[in-house]
Amino acid sequence: MKVAIIGASGFIGSAILNEALNRGHEVTAIVRHPEKITIKNERLTIKQGNVANEAEVVASVAGNEAVISAYSAHDTNTYVQAITAIINGIKQAGIKRLIAVSGAGSLEVAPGLQLLDTPDFPAQWKEGATATRNAFNIIKQDTDLEWTVVSPAAMIEPGERTGTFRLGKDQLLTNDKGESRISTADYAIALLDELERPRHIRQRFTVAY
Repeated sequence: MKVAIIGASGFIGSAILNEALNRGHEVTAIVRHPEKITIKNERLTIKQGNVANEAEVVASVAGNEAVISAYSAHDTNTYVQAITAIINGIKQAGIKRLIAVSGAGSLEVAPGLQLLDTPDFPAQWKEGATATRNAFNIIKQDTDLEWTVVSPAAMIEPGERTGTFRLGKDQLLTNDKGESRISTADYAIALLDELERPRHIRQRFTVAY
């Protein structure tokens, strides 16, 4: 498949890029700093682009069959501006499929209570989690795109690619110790599985051990 990955040099985006290339996809990596991608692959095209600019989104994603957004920003206004430009840009480019990386903050830990709104939510993560929640709220209002939003576990970090994990919907997944964890490599597997075999059109799902 021809797929554009926005934010392909980032913490999660780089894992998605590796997984996509290893599966044989033809990838356009859209990044602010092309020098951060050092992979050499004949199926990889690197483009520098400002995804807060709608016209640049159109030019960057044109010719692809799907777009994966691993865009990240801690500032809510910046994130909202970018996700709006991404949505509008890929529509103008004639692309229907969007898979977006989100956060765990908007997952429920009890009926009607999201993780972000709990008293013990870490203060240093609050701004970024609020930004991703606001972006998710914008995406889920769209009725034209075949979108999917993928939330990780509460803790996502580099680690082993096991291929063994659980999927959920809007509730935070925890193990028998009360931990909510996933590696970036396994998160990327779940996201690419969804790209290749869509099961969550216009839905959000989560992945954790």
